Amino acid sequence: MLVGLKKKVCAVIRWSMPGILGAAILGCATSKAPPAPVSAASSSYNYIIGPGDTVNIVVWRNPELSMTVPVRPDGKIAAPLVEDLEAMGKDATTLARDIEKELGKYIRDPVVTVVVTQFVGPYSEQIRVVGEAGKPQTLPYKQKMTLLDVMIAVGGLTDFADGNSTTLLRKIEGDKQYNVRVADLIKRGDVSANVDIMPGDVLIIPRSWF
Repeated sequence: MLVGLKKKVCAVIRWSMPGILGAAILGCATSKAPPAPVSAASSSYNYIIGPGDTVNIVVWRNPELSMTVPVRPDGKIAAPLVEDLEAMGKDATTLARDIEKELGKYIRDPVVTVVVTQFVGPYSEQIRVVGEAGKPQTLPYKQKMTLLDVMIAVGGLTDFADGNSTTLLRKIEGDKQYNVRVADLIKRGDVSANVDIMPGDVLIIPRSWF
């Protein structure tokens, strides 16, 4: 009976409230998406540097060349003897090797270590949470991040959220849609609803119509 009522309410929303048609359809259609796989993370993941990150460059036996620099919005860094070097899209090891090549033009056999000290990550890997979250926002992806980690960061659900109709949009699978049970996880403590989050995932939390 309740399922039938929900279908009727959705139909009314489509007809009488065209301004929020997309949101209404999303809220009604999420039940058709398959549940998200519990385990999806890869142990081989390497953090990719993005604009807004901060990197610490250490040049062995050359303290005057060692410093901490930000990754600019254009994805490049500048350091002593290294000007406008592309950092975005590289891991720390790759960036260290590229800096060694640049410094090798001026000093003999440079040995460089790069450590990322402030994390934002590339746009393509950031996690986005929209809709009825306490604090909708964009988050940097971290290895082995889970749905629970994300919901803690965004302050849980609002009082109007239909948490169990949340859609997970998975970019690395060609925008495939999954259903995740956020309400069961954070309000009922159902750990079976906790799923792995992947780089670039988008969580869309609809408003409840009841």
